[in-house]
Amino acid sequence: MAMRLAAAAVILSLFASSALAEKLVTIESKHSVKESLDRLTAALDQRGIKPVARVDHAAGAKAVGMELPPTEILIFGNPKLGTPLMQANPEVGIDLPMKVLAWQDKAGKVWVAYTAPDALKARYDIADRDEGFKAMAAALQALTQAASGQ
Repeated sequence: MAMRLAAAAVILSLFASSALAEKLVTIESKHSVKESLDRLTAALDQRGIKPVARVDHAAGAKAVGMELPPTEILIFGNPKLGTPLMQANPEVGIDLPMKVLAWQDKAGKVWVAYTAPDALKARYDIADRDEGFKAMAAALQALTQAASGQ
């Protein structure tokens, strides 16, 4: 019985991990965490988009006596894309503005990731704003490629 429960727990864990992975778009960066988000900020500036906030999670950890590899998140948005989504379902506002996370893993590789717009579409059951989601996906792809040097 214990073996069955353990096996079920492993299978459930794998399923949950892959479900989460499908909701994030993750790419390797050729740059440090800081430089990746600096590059993202520059790419946003070129498009006339101002970041809302930048959070240094590693600095926050250090402030409470804990360690965390370089990990930062940049929050930014485009009201022309986000507003129609919130008009369709205000709950999507919990995930807007968009965020790009950059972190360094244990092997020293740097990654950038964002929530896939299709995941937002499904999560908030927004069926009539496909063009907005497509535009968001294209923008996030271009921005994270610029940030990562891909």
